[in-house]
Amino acid sequence: MAIFNVHVTIENKPGMNDPEGDTILNDLVLKGTHKSISKIKTAKMLKFTIEEKDKKSAQSKVQEICDELRIYNPMVSKVTINVFSD
Repeated sequence: MAIFNVHVTIENKPGMNDPEGDTILNDLVLKGTHKSISKIKTAKMLKFTIEEKDKKSAQSKVQEICDELRIYNPMVSKVTINVFSD
């Protein structure tokens, strides 16, 4: 068994509203700074440390946990799972 760090990034699917990102962008526009920025998207990241036999098992287990706990809404969210060796 090995220890893996697993990062789960949850973001809105393309075309979905991102009010938090829009608010941050509007603040930059109102301040008149950073005019080269035209879009900001926000995301949530969960970081797991898990002991499994291999990377594939670690990814599958974390995916199962996220689905079981309904951490995200699959209708509006895109989920990316990255596994790193410790």
